[in-house]
Amino acid sequence: MLSIVTLISGRGSNFEAIVKTAQKEQWQVMFAGVIANHGAAQGLDFARAQGIPTFTIEHKEHATRESFDAALIAQIDALGADLVVLAGFMRILTPGFIRHFEGRLVNIHPALLPAFPGLHTHERVLEAGVREHGATVHFVNEGVDEGPIICQATVPVLEGDDAGTLAARVLTAEHQIYPRAVKWFLDGRLRIEGNQVKLHPPESQFFKL
Repeated sequence: MLSIVTLISGRGSNFEAIVKTAQKEQWQVMFAGVIANHGAAQGLDFARAQGIPTFTIEHKEHATRESFDAALIAQIDALGADLVVLAGFMRILTPGFIRHFEGRLVNIHPALLPAFPGLHTHERVLEAGVREHGATVHFVNEGVDEGPIICQATVPVLEGDDAGTLAARVLTAEHQIYPRAVKWFLDGRLRIEGNQVKLHPPESQFFKL
């Protein structure tokens, strides 16, 4: 049975969506632990309620990013993670961390990559006047939001949208595609070929919601 370790900084709503989907669909998976970079992360409460081990590694207690990431690596490895899921983890990870978990570190980004990498995507989408927005699940590499794309979902940008309404629509899409991408990984269906991810057997990796 494969195991997942999840990293969070806040509510961890995508983590919650993955756990609830796994329970509903009766996945054969172990949620080995949830790690937060500060003790106030709300997602820790949900994890505890589900009986999932929780850990806090306070980033402020580490003088360097490398020191923090080394502590993170040690905890994740101790938990035996086959897959590391970033669910709103608001820390920039070092190249050493990323290389250590290469091919088994995934993230979700609230935009249709490669468009709108980085922060404040909803505001930037509205400023650009585009009519479609969405979310992307991808493997993490050393570039900012540049890793191989696993799947995407598009949502419309509606007349009268502000950043809040658009963010809520995108979050609903995130909760649908992140569990799907994680299940594909657990089932051994993902193949990284260059900077692309192929699904075996083939199935649509792009969804219009």
